[in-house]
Amino acid sequence: MRFNIIMGVPYMDELWQKLQTSYRSKSISKADANLYKKWGKALKFLSENPKHPGLHTHEISSLTNRYGMKVWQSYLENKTSNARRMFWVYAPNVGDITIIGLDPHPENNKNGAYDRIDLSKIPK
Repeated sequence: MRFNIIMGVPYMDELWQKLQTSYRSKSISKADANLYKKWGKALKFLSENPKHPGLHTHEISSLTNRYGMKVWQSYLENKTSNARRMFWVYAPNVGDITIIGLDPHPENNKNGAYDRIDLSKIPK
């Protein structure tokens, strides 16, 4: 089954649109181009198989409790400082995955680090 990827509102949708627009117009910074490529690759894997080994997908219970539905974390990067993580849910419909967050890996999840992550809403 192939999943339909949706960007959460407002944060994820705004960020993705900004990256796409600047990439297409060739006005993207090197750091943003790197993020765009890594995120695009992760989204491709996610749409094909949310449990792809390269994504290291797992549930984050503190975000699940806060958001009111299972929140999953997948890797964009690994073994690098400030390695980015993508947070997502199966919603709003069967076959949809909504990206609700993109942040560096929290330094220490024992001190409420996941509480500081801004999560987008599911578009209606």
